[in-house]
Amino acid sequence: MPSRLARRTALTAAALALPAGWLTRAAWGLPTALGAHRRRLRPVVTGSAQFSEGKFHNRMPTPALSPANTRDGLLRQWHEERHVGLPGGPIPLASAELPATPAELAVTWFGHASALLEVDGQRVLVDPVWGHRVSPSPVFGPTRLHAPPMAIEDLPPVDAVLISHDHYDHLDLPTVRALLATQTAPFVVPLGIGEHLRKWHVPDDRIVELDWDATHVVGGLALTCTEARHFSGRYFHRDTTLWASWAITGPRHRVFFGGDTGYTPAFAGIGARFGPFDLTLLPIGAYNDAWHAIHMDPEEAMRAHGDLGGQVLLPIHWATFNLAFHRWAEPVQRLLAAAEGRGATIVVPQPGARIDVLDPPQLLDWWTAVGSAAPGPQEDAGVGSSVLARTLTRLLSSRPD
Repeated sequence: MPSRLARRTALTAAALALPAGWLTRAAWGLPTALGAHRRRLRPVVTGSAQFSEGKFHNRMPTPALSPANTRDGLLRQWHEERHVGLPGGPIPLASAELPATPAELAVTWFGHASALLEVDGQRVLVDPVWGHRVSPSPVFGPTRLHAPPMAIEDLPPVDAVLISHDHYDHLDLPTVRALLATQTAPFVVPLGIGEHLRKWHVPDDRIVELDWDATHVVGGLALTCTEARHFSGRYFHRDTTLWASWAITGPRHRVFFGGDTGYTPAFAGIGARFGPFDLTLLPIGAYNDAWHAIHMDPEEAMRAHGDLGGQVLLPIHWATFNLAFHRWAEPVQRLLAAAEGRGATIVVPQPGARIDVLDPPQLLDWWTAVGSAAPGPQEDAGVGSSVLARTLTRLLSSRPD
């Protein structure tokens, strides 16, 4: 018979093995997913007018997070309200039939900020994220609220892949690897992100890095890296790569892709220089008072659309991931209320649907039937583990301003 001490030792070892195994799995692949180290980035970014004192800056003062004395409230929200952003039911998906030849002006929205643009006979893929979890870890981090509407292997050949910034819900390692194998188009990215791509074995001849106001031409399309009001970072060192919006201008049509941004008066200047835009894709979700300066709310997106001289607005950055504390359907409901009486054309396709921008369809409300999650705690809340909430908010509360 084993002694009491031996049994206790065995039980202790077993208890310790469980969290150790979980932590090993959670950390699997982290060094690669985190991207390039800032030492590797420094030679690439130091020449930018936006880079000083070791990091990139917005052109106007922009606090990325709330003051330290309000972070306890954020901590409480992570614990108590992370379920609020869940849908009330399954999100309907469309299955678009993409033409063999790109159209004059069309867009297929895949959810969140991922979309396929057809502009003057060429295709541009923006912020493609097909991964299940927007996190460096396979175990925790926000999970998809709906499946990708199309297999990435089924995408037609594209002429360029545009990235707005390096956050996980906009720059996804599994998706980059898939595009590396299935496409030949260049990745056109803001300064510094090319180093992430090089670490992931994307060849140099498929990487184009631009500073704000710089342009790269692909076929007949000018892809201009334009100002945004946001931040960057895939780990503890923040703002080591540039963030951006994009103006896609062809011989006949113009598209603005907002990526992820707070409202900025720079939109009016972008509209004056590169607009008016036939189509704008602007973020409307993941807003919160604590990070108001870096995430637009729906009313600000409507204002930005006007500043840009936009004709048709497709709202992005909602529906696919639970990244804030507002209810799931609230962003699109607020946007449509803000658009009333303005004569704006809003298109809100189901994920996977293709829109002919030159002949936009009548607005069809599909989100009300989905609704938002009922009040009360949920098992996952799209986060994957409450450990993430506790960890992130403790890090936030310990960060210096």
